[in-house]
Amino acid sequence: MPGIANKRTRTVAIAAAVAALATGISACGKTQNAQALLAEAQQYRQKGDDKAAIIQLKNALQKNPEDAEARFLLGSVHNDAGDPQSAEKELRKAVSLGMNPDRVMSGLARALLAQGQFQKLLDETQQAAGTNGNAEILSLRGNAWLGLGKHQEARESFEQALKSKADFPNALIGLARLALGQKDFDRAIRLTEQAISANPKHAESWLFKGDILRAQGKIDAALAAYDEVLKIKPGNAAAHLVKAYVEIGAGKFNEARADIDAARKSAPDNLSASYTQALLDYSQKKHAAALESLQQVLRVAPDHMPSVLLAGAVQYALGSTQQAEQHLKKYLDSNPANLYARKLLASALLKNSQPQRAINVLGPALKDPQQDAELLLLAGESHMQVKDYGKATEYFEKAGTLSPQNAGVHTALAISKLQQGENARAVAELEKAASLDTKSAQAGILLVMTHLRLKEYDKALAAAKTMEREQPDNPIVHNLKGGVYLGKKDVASARASFEKAVSLQPTYFSAIANLGQLDVQEKKPDAARKRFEALLEKDKKNVQAMTALANLASAEGKNDEARTWLERAVSAHPDAVQPAQLLVTHHIRAGDRQTALALANKLQNTHPDHPEFLDLLAQTQFASGDKAGALDSYGNLAVLMPDSAPVQFRIAAIGIAMQNDTAATAALKKAVRLDPAFVDAQIALAGIEMRKGNHDEALSIARQVQRQQAASPAGYALEGDVLMVQKKPAAAAKAYEQALALGRNGTLMTKVHGALVQAGNTKEADLRLAQWLKEHPADSRTRMYLAELNLMTKQYKTAIAQFQAILQSDPKNAVVLNNLAWAYAQEKDPRGLEFAEKAHQLAPDNPAIMDTLGWMLVEKGDAARGLPLLQKAASLAPEALEIRYHLVLALVKSGDKPKARTELEQLLATGKSFSKLDEAKALMNQL
Repeated sequence: MPGIANKRTRTVAIAAAVAALATGISACGKTQNAQALLAEAQQYRQKGDDKAAIIQLKNALQKNPEDAEARFLLGSVHNDAGDPQSAEKELRKAVSLGMNPDRVMSGLARALLAQGQFQKLLDETQQAAGTNGNAEILSLRGNAWLGLGKHQEARESFEQALKSKADFPNALIGLARLALGQKDFDRAIRLTEQAISANPKHAESWLFKGDILRAQGKIDAALAAYDEVLKIKPGNAAAHLVKAYVEIGAGKFNEARADIDAARKSAPDNLSASYTQALLDYSQKKHAAALESLQQVLRVAPDHMPSVLLAGAVQYALGSTQQAEQHLKKYLDSNPANLYARKLLASALLKNSQPQRAINVLGPALKDPQQDAELLLLAGESHMQVKDYGKATEYFEKAGTLSPQNAGVHTALAISKLQQGENARAVAELEKAASLDTKSAQAGILLVMTHLRLKEYDKALAAAKTMEREQPDNPIVHNLKGGVYLGKKDVASARASFEKAVSLQPTYFSAIANLGQLDVQEKKPDAARKRFEALLEKDKKNVQAMTALANLASAEGKNDEARTWLERAVSAHPDAVQPAQLLVTHHIRAGDRQTALALANKLQNTHPDHPEFLDLLAQTQFASGDKAGALDSYGNLAVLMPDSAPVQFRIAAIGIAMQNDTAATAALKKAVRLDPAFVDAQIALAGIEMRKGNHDEALSIARQVQRQQAASPAGYALEGDVLMVQKKPAAAAKAYEQALALGRNGTLMTKVHGALVQAGNTKEADLRLAQWLKEHPADSRTRMYLAELNLMTKQYKTAIAQFQAILQSDPKNAVVLNNLAWAYAQEKDPRGLEFAEKAHQLAPDNPAIMDTLGWMLVEKGDAARGLPLLQKAASLAPEALEIRYHLVLALVKSGDKPKARTELEQLLATGKSFSKLDEAKALMNQL
C-alpha cells in the first residue's frame, strides 16, 4: 500500500516543517529586543509605511513601556498618519518619562493644531525655550493665529520664521494661506511655487498647491498636485483624502471611495478618513451611514468643527432638527462668519417653530451688503412665521430682484401675498413660478391649492390639467387633480385620478390614502384595509401604511389590532418619534397609562441624546398625572436645549397646572426673552397677571403684542380678555371687533357676541351671530356656542335645531348627541333617550353622558339600570355637584332614603353652590 505510506510520510514532514517554523519564529522573538524593534520602526517610517512603523513601536513598548524614545517616535508617526489625538497622548507620555519638553514641542504643537486647539497651542509654545528662533514652531504658531482669525499675528509669526530660516516651506505656505483667504490667488501661487522650488520634496507644499488649484476650479491640475504628494509619500493619507474631497464634489463617488480606502489602509485610525467617509455618504444621501461615521469622530474629537457642521447638516436631513440645531449653534459659536451654517441653523429653527430665533440668527448676515437670494428667502420665511407679512414681502421682493428667474422666490412671494389677502397678486406670482419651473410640481401645486381655497374649482382643474400636460407621468399631479375633482364633488373622476397616480407609483401613499378614504366613505373599510396591506407587501416597513391600518382598526373599535399595528411600526422604526408617539397615545386613550409610561421611559433610555424622546416622556408623564415627573423631564430637556422658548413654555404649562404661578411666570418670562415674539407665552403670562389682579400689567403685554404683530388679531383679542375681566364689556367688544377685522374666525365672533351681551346689546349680538353663521354655515364650533347658549337660556327648540345641524356634518360627536338628548328631554320628547343611548355607546366612560342617560332612565322608571350609571358618574366626577344631586334623587326614587340622606349630607357639606342648591336644602328637611 505505497499510497498510504507516502501520504503518511508527507504528513509527518509537513508537521515537522510547521514545528520548525514555529520554533524559528519563537527563537526570533526571544532574540529581538526593544532597540531592534525601534530601529525597524525607523526604517518603516523612512519608507513611508506608517502602519508598519506603528506596529513595531507598539511591540517595542510592550517590552519596555517606559521607553521615552519609543513614545516620542510613536507620537511622531501618529502625527504623520493623521491621528493627532494619539500623537498628543504619546508625546506627553514621553515628557512624563523624562524627555526634554523642548524636543517634543514641535510634534505636540502639530497635534494640537490638527485638533483645532489653537489657543492651547499658543499657550504651550509661548513658554518653550527657543521659540523665537525655531522656524517650525513659529510656523505652527502662525497657523494657530490663522485658525483664530488673527491674521496680523499670523503674518508676523510666518515672517519671523522666514527670518530665522529663509525659504522655510511651512512659513511660506502659511503666508500663501493668508493670501488665499484674501482671494489673492497670484500671490498664493507665487509663494507656493517658491516653497516647492526651494523644497521640491516638501509634500505639504504640493498639498497646498492642490488646494489653491481646487479653489480656482482647476480640478485636473489639483489632482495632479495631489498625485505629486503621493509620489513623495506613497500612501499619504492626507493626499488621498483631499483627492476624495475633489472627487466627491465632482460626483466621482467610486473614485472617492477608493481614495478613502487607501487612506485607511495606511492610517486605519485616521479621523479625517471617517469624516471624509461621512461626507461621501452624505453626498449620496446615505444619511444614517454618514451619522455613524461622524459619531466615531465626535466621540474622540468633540470639537472637530468640520464634523460638527456636517453632523448638523446630516441631522437636519434626517429630520432631527433639534439635534441639528445643537450642532449648528456650536459650530457658529466658533465660526460666526460661515454663511452656510448660519442659513442651515435658521432653517432648523424654522422647522422647530422658533422663527424669532431664526430672525436673530440671520441678522448678522443680512447686514452684509453681499446677500444671496437663499438668505433673503429664509429671512422672508422667518418673518412670515411671526406673521409680519409686510417685512416678509419686502425680503421676498429683494430676493426676486437678485434672482428674477428663481421659481422659489415667486412661490414664496405668492404665499406672503396670500397671507395679506392679495389673492390676485398671489395667483399671478404662482403662475409665474409654475412657468419658470415646469420640472418641479411645487409652484403648480400651490397654484391649484390656492384656486381650491378660493373655491375656484374650474380654474383649479385648468391649472391641474396644465401640469398634467407638462408632467404626464408625475403621480403627484394626478393625485392633486383627484383632489380638485373631490372639490367639485365628482367622486368618480376623483377616484380615477387617484388610481392613475397609484398605477404610476404603486407605493405613493398619499394617493392610496385618498382611495382608502373614499372606500371608508362608501362603507367599504375592508377595501381600504387591502390597499394598505398591499402597500406593505411592496414596502414592508412603510410606517404610514401601518399607521393607517391602526387608524382603521381604531375606527372599528378593534383596539388590540390597532395596538398591534402601532407596535409593528415602532419595531420597524425604533428611532422614529411619530409611531412611538402614536403608540403611547393609544395606551393613554385605552386607559393603560402605566404601559404608556413604561414605553416612553424605555424609548428615552434607548435614545438618551434625542430631545424628541425626552419630550415624549414628559408629555406621557403629564398625561399620566405625574406632574412632578413631567416637570423634571422638561427641566432635563431645557438643559439639552437651553435656547428653546417652547421648552420653557411647556415648563410654564406644568407650573400652571400645579398652581405654581411663581415658577410658571419665571419660565414664561424666560421664553419671551428667548423669543420676544412668542405670542402663546405672552398670552399665558398675561393670564397669570389677570389672575393676580394685575390688570395694567396684562394690558401692557397685550399692547406689546399689538406693536410686535400689528397684522395679527392676537394682541387685540388679549386686550379684550383683560377688559372683560375688568368688567368693561363695551370696551372689550371694541377690542374684539379690531381682532375680528384682522383675523375673521368663529372664536373671535363668539367673543364679540359675549361682550355685546354683557354690555346690554343682546339684540345686536344675536343678529351679528346669526349673520356670521349664515355666511359660515360649516363653522360647527360657533354653532355649538350658540346651541349651548340656547340650552342655558332654556330655548330648547332653537338649541335642538342647532345641534341637529352640527350632527349633519359630525354624526358621531358624543357631546352634541348628549346635549341634544338633554334638550329633547326638557321638551318631554321621547327621542331624547335614543340620542342619550347613542352618546353613551360612543363615550361609555364620560361622566356627563352617563349622568344624562342615567337620569333619563330613572325618570322613565328604570332605576335598576339608571342608578348604577349615576353612581359611576358621581365616582368619576366627585366635583360635579349636579351629577351627585341626580344620584340623591335617584336613590330617593328607588326607595333608599337613608343612603340618599347620607349622600345629600356629604353634598351639602362641601359648602359649594350649584343650580339646585335651594331644592337640595328643602329635600334635606324632608329626609
